[in-house]
Amino acid sequence: MQNNYLSFVAIVIFSILISGVAGYCYRKHKWEQAAENAKNDAKHIIENARLDIQSAREKLLTEKQTLQEMKKHVADLKKEKILEAQEEIHRYREKVENELNQRRKEVSRQENRLLQREDAIDRKDGMLDQKDCQLTQRENQVKELQAELSEKHQLADALIHQREEKLYEVSRLSVEDAKKIILSELSDKLVAERAALVKESNEQAQAKAEHYATKLIVEAIQSSAADTVSENTVSVVNLPNDDMKGRIIGREGRNIRSFEAMTGIDLIIDDTPDVVVVSGFDPIRREIAKRALENLIKDGRIHPARIEETVDRARKEVNDDIYEAGEGALMELGIHKMHPELVKILGRLKYRTSYGQNVLSHSIEVGKLTGVMASELGLDEKIAVRAGLLHDIGKSIDHEIEGSHVEIGVELARKYHESEIVVNAIAAHHGDVPKMSFIAELVVAADTISSARPGARSESLENYIRRLEQLEKISKGYPGVKQAYAIQAGREIRIMVEPDKVSDDQIVLLARDIKNQIENEMEYPGNIRVTVIREKRAVDIAR
Repeated sequence: MQNNYLSFVAIVIFSILISGVAGYCYRKHKWEQAAENAKNDAKHIIENARLDIQSAREKLLTEKQTLQEMKKHVADLKKEKILEAQEEIHRYREKVENELNQRRKEVSRQENRLLQREDAIDRKDGMLDQKDCQLTQRENQVKELQAELSEKHQLADALIHQREEKLYEVSRLSVEDAKKIILSELSDKLVAERAALVKESNEQAQAKAEHYATKLIVEAIQSSAADTVSENTVSVVNLPNDDMKGRIIGREGRNIRSFEAMTGIDLIIDDTPDVVVVSGFDPIRREIAKRALENLIKDGRIHPARIEETVDRARKEVNDDIYEAGEGALMELGIHKMHPELVKILGRLKYRTSYGQNVLSHSIEVGKLTGVMASELGLDEKIAVRAGLLHDIGKSIDHEIEGSHVEIGVELARKYHESEIVVNAIAAHHGDVPKMSFIAELVVAADTISSARPGARSESLENYIRRLEQLEKISKGYPGVKQAYAIQAGREIRIMVEPDKVSDDQIVLLARDIKNQIENEMEYPGNIRVTVIREKRAVDIAR
């Protein structure tokens, strides 16, 4: 029994041990499995963390590279902006410097013009003062001579009276016989005095023969005239039909705006059928616009791009024509070695008119006339032709530069190294400065022949009649004037005076006063000759 109990106990203990071992093994397996799972989870977590760290590192590197690129881009932009700012500052500085230089040049030119005008005014004042002094001296001399003559007449009358009385007393001659003796003696004395005066006059005339002969020849040539043909600038373009006006204007006016912007000329499109008027102060631009518009009308394609192309081509054609016109004028007159820029400026006169007369044709004609007269007088023909051709050169750009065409012409001639004779002829051809040579006198004469004669220049009928009436009105306003007639198409005014009211000496002063009033109150092309005529007639009838 006891053995059985021990066996049972042993079995129980063995069972308990086995159960414990089995439970331990089971728990150990669970623990190992849990540890393995935890280990796997830790590995996963570590792997994920490693991947996250690697991704974060790559992202950080990418962001770092992006940041470096952005910094580099910002640095490049900064450099570009600095360079652009520096270039802009440089351009602005150049622009400001150019404007300042232009203003300095303009101020310098204006100062030179003012100085020249002041010099001219001073010279004129000096000449006027000299003339006033001369007139005062002459008046004093005339008064002295009149006083001396009156005294001599009184003395002569007294002496004659005394001699008459003495002769009558001594010889007891009759009054008639005494008069004959006295008159005979006086006649002998007068003959001797007249011979002395003639001799003195001949000596003075012989001393100044060459000077006065040349001057008289110049005045004789100046009184002649030659035919010329005047040209008028055409500013009207004919259209094939009125529908072309709409095409020229374009949609919402874009064609006409483009044309006016590119040419600087206004187009006047009104109700006049089949006509467009080209209006502008610059004759070169007006000619370019006229040619461009005619070419556009012929082509038929009118739009802004085509207008720009046509205007550029017309501008090139006109510039070529200008240079060819300048060269043609030089070839026609046989002039060589002129500065190319001056040739271009000379050619611009082809499109410049003065009172309807083409200025280039007028200049060529003046050059020819001056050369012919210089050849006849034995002067330098080449210099004379050159001076005559260039006398109105300032008119080519007088609408672009401030100042009269005389001042501009003098500046151009000096700029392109023309001789002083040519410069003085240009400056003196309107009497602004004294003439330093006979060539300047010839240029004035040729200019008068070409432009101041009747028919050379066109003028409206209303202005022509008003000018004639004003001339006659001014002349008749002076005391002693009997009649005044404007002749030679207003180029001369002839004044008849009453001989009992106006003396020979007074008609000289009258002509000068009328001339000064005409210059101050009237505007006219060319010159106006003032001629005062005093005539006294004694009429008797023999029966």
